[in-house]
Amino acid sequence: MEPGLDASNFPGLIRVDIDGYRSIRNASFRPGRLSALVGESSAGKSNVLEAIRAVLDPTAPPLVPGEIARDGDGTIRINAEFADGSSSFIAGLPQHRGHSGDVMSHTPLFLPADLRSSTLVARSANDSPPHHRAVDILQEALAGRGIDGQPNHHHQGATAAAHGLVDGLEACLTANVTGMILLIEEPELFLPPQIQRYLYRLLHQLSEADNQVFYSTHSPSFLNVARLDELVMIEHRPGEGTRLFQPEPLPADQEFVAASEFDASRGELFLARAAVLVEGLTEKLALPFVFRAMGHDADRERISIVECGGKSNIVLAARIAKAVGVPFIALHDRDAPAGKRPNEGQAYLNKLIGEIAGEDGRVEMIPDFEGISGLRGHRHKPERAWERFSKLTADEIPAPLAHTVERAVKLASRSS
Repeated sequence: MEPGLDASNFPGLIRVDIDGYRSIRNASFRPGRLSALVGESSAGKSNVLEAIRAVLDPTAPPLVPGEIARDGDGTIRINAEFADGSSSFIAGLPQHRGHSGDVMSHTPLFLPADLRSSTLVARSANDSPPHHRAVDILQEALAGRGIDGQPNHHHQGATAAAHGLVDGLEACLTANVTGMILLIEEPELFLPPQIQRYLYRLLHQLSEADNQVFYSTHSPSFLNVARLDELVMIEHRPGEGTRLFQPEPLPADQEFVAASEFDASRGELFLARAAVLVEGLTEKLALPFVFRAMGHDADRERISIVECGGKSNIVLAARIAKAVGVPFIALHDRDAPAGKRPNEGQAYLNKLIGEIAGEDGRVEMIPDFEGISGLRGHRHKPERAWERFSKLTADEIPAPLAHTVERAVKLASRSS
């Protein structure tokens, strides 16, 4: 199923084409009601948001020669198509702007990161409904008056502005604002994790209330493992510039499992340069010590150790990692000694992981993690693994774990 907005519903953006703009030589994507732009710093996420604003907002700052992409053909072209058949475009410098149909009502509301501690909103000279109404609501919230109209003195400075953003968007929902195209850079700024999760749900509610939402983020709280169709993966490739791709959504029968099993800590998979997928907490606690003993720091190298909650969930996590283009190693138990076949269920899972990850993308522990680590018995495994691995030197690391670390570090270095 191709990502995109159903034209029979809210007539928002259904396609964006960007050529020759800043780091983007040539890129296209099909937005949904909610689009999360995911990628490393300087990958070009903000450039995508700025391009959308530039093509939709006639009062946005004019394009300048310095924004022409390097090694392009010297021309900027940005085109936006809507589900109602209308379109808008910018081409050339000085910029030539054109549109078909009624696009003036689609002026976006842009909330850049550098205004998060002050005005929140990048104002347009000719704000039009629903843009004008939303701006007024957000400014009320920024002034410290919440949705009840009463002063709010609980927060100060940048934190107050960030909470004003939450209050303002909540007020937009309460006021039934519709038809809004909302562009937000890093909605997580200055917010605690609980409020980040709430804001993510709020953005979803706004998108379901006939608005369209685009945001860039570095927070797993704003990334739903069960909704791959929301993601626009962005990377900057040397010699190619910013590239965009959209993963295929999960099959319906896997969405519930992903939603129920993969929380925000597992959602950091989307933000990793490489990932190590493990079955349980014991491996997750032990592996950082293995990295350290071998002279590496998994966090410093942007390697996520993802505890999947069982071997069957490694299958799902591997499919997700593959879908979003995150390189990974699947570390799992064989659940049988060498020379002896695992039971039918374990043999099937081992085969499935191998098919998804490939032989270079998995490490099989024979017979299991406890066996290669010298951990006897199954009581208090996480505590005993912590105690044992915290004292190991590089020469004492079990070979399968050492291979896992070496492979993960190589994968991360290729993605940097």
